[in-house]
Amino acid sequence: MKLATLKTAARDGSLVIVSRDLSRAVAVPAIAATLQAALDNWDAVSPRLAEMAQALETGPVSGEFAFDEAACASPLPRAYQWADGSAYLNHVELVRKARGADMPASFYTDPLIYQGGSDGFIGPRDAIIAAESWGIDFEAEVAVVSADLAMGSNEQQCADAIRLVMLVNDVSLRHLIPAELAKGFGFFQSKPASSFSPVAVTPDELGPAWQDSKLHLPLQVELNGECFGRPNAGVDMAFSFARLLAHIAKTRALSAGSIVGSGTVSNKQGELYGAKVEHGGVGFCCLAEVRMYETIETGTPQTPFMRMGDRVKISMHDEHGHSIFGSIINQVETHA
Repeated sequence: MKLATLKTAARDGSLVIVSRDLSRAVAVPAIAATLQAALDNWDAVSPRLAEMAQALETGPVSGEFAFDEAACASPLPRAYQWADGSAYLNHVELVRKARGADMPASFYTDPLIYQGGSDGFIGPRDAIIAAESWGIDFEAEVAVVSADLAMGSNEQQCADAIRLVMLVNDVSLRHLIPAELAKGFGFFQSKPASSFSPVAVTPDELGPAWQDSKLHLPLQVELNGECFGRPNAGVDMAFSFARLLAHIAKTRALSAGSIVGSGTVSNKQGELYGAKVEHGGVGFCCLAEVRMYETIETGTPQTPFMRMGDRVKISMHDEHGHSIFGSIINQVETHA
């Protein structure tokens, strides 16, 4: 089934069930007022949600309305946990190569994960408010939402605990990152609020594209209306979502509604020219990766980070070309 949260006067919005074609929706306050409430009582609530989702597919239901992606908040407008991994090692290798650093052997066996701010996310059609001098970048990723997980949960238990899948734009302020990391205490100012897809879906909705806790479909990124990237999210993902969750759960329990991101989706490619979409490659899911190629090949980055008015669109389509999650469309606006 597909779930979304409409913006309302209430901080956590209103939960709705969305039809598979994203054309219609129905609110379900009698079942769960918010997505977090549904996740807190998933075993009891999900069969009723699934029954309503099926009714929505087979015919008109009382109270249904036309679904508007622009009216949505992120599926969880705020969350108890937002942890982002870096499961695509090609991205990590390029970052390090661009600055002349070797790849530590441990990176191939031990996932990189940082804990992001989760007290509030921007909506899928909300603006990125930032200053150009901060080096504004988008990072297109896949994310999952978990059930409760006990400390020490193994990978199979973690796989079974994945309740929802969605897309994310993990906004990064690249010019602020070096000074923060140099302090040895991690990201903070350089990682502002992220934006998630209008719709979150249960793994069964993805069919054979969901295998081994990975989503095997191209992630499509457009920058100012031009195709920028379409790498396959299931290719070159060194650590599955089950592995990422197990890594987090090693020293702590996770609460229902915890969100874990994949990190920037990145496929291994040749040199910069052949990697670009217009030259037959699969392109990129962030500007930093293009700049890394440019640094490696020419000695200096040439592609600018996002400027005022720039717009990024992130989406994913099934084998028939139908949008699965709706689209994240974030435009950069001036920071006062």
